Amino acid sequence: MEIVEQQQQGKLDVMLSGLFTFNDHPDFRRILQKIEDQDVEQIVFHMDKVEFVDSAALGMLLLALDAVEKNQKRLLIQGATGQVKKMFDLARFHTLFSLG
Repeated sequence: MEIVEQQQQGKLDVMLSGLFTFNDHPDFRRILQKIEDQDVEQIVFHMDKVEFVDSAALGMLLLALDAVEKNQKRLLIQGATGQVKKMFDLARFHTLFSLG
């Protein structure tokens, strides 16, 4: 998976692309650190270019949600389609996350 980050005016945009799997855990940890360390109020995960997520990727997003809630920030997941949207639906992510 490729991760591109942009931070501006209290917002951290994280653009993800490719396959989001267990192998991406080390890179995703860096994002979690930024959620906790950076002076951001809102984190947006852009998922429109993600082709596939596995259960580990769902778990990583739950870790991000935990970090956001712990630090009293907001998290939005945008653009999930295809298999990614199906996985989010099966996991009932709409009950946990703001999905756009």
